[in-house]
Amino acid sequence: MGRILAIDFGLKRTGIAVTDPLKIIASALTTVPTAEVLDFLKNYCSTEEVECFVLGLPLYPDGNPAQIAPQADAFAVRLQKQFPEKSIIRQDERNTSNLAKQIILQSGVKKQKRRDKAMVDKIAAALILEQYMEDNYWSPI
Repeated sequence: MGRILAIDFGLKRTGIAVTDPLKIIASALTTVPTAEVLDFLKNYCSTEEVECFVLGLPLYPDGNPAQIAPQADAFAVRLQKQFPEKSIIRQDERNTSNLAKQIILQSGVKKQKRRDKAMVDKIAAALILEQYMEDNYWSPI
């Protein structure tokens, strides 16, 4: 069984999150400079079985594409060329960055650490992954 890997694409940094092999838990993994993300994914996929990628779909609250959407779409094309055997699923990422900031604030992290934008990006990726899993894998009891 492969993991599901989620990507919160950004112009400077890209957040990465993964599931466990059983697809029960979504965990923030890391943040990578966007220019290096495809190399990171190649290395990761060479050591871990990845079933598919869930790539954040940047939308404004009204559902229209966000300003970064064309760059995220271009990244999706590059990702598919790099990994033609893997599915790339687009997942609505509205409010994930704001929710990630709230989670960090509520976690009691010191002010200096809260300024670390890389932490926000990887937590946002985990939130994208959690939403995908809720929509597709988890069912209410």
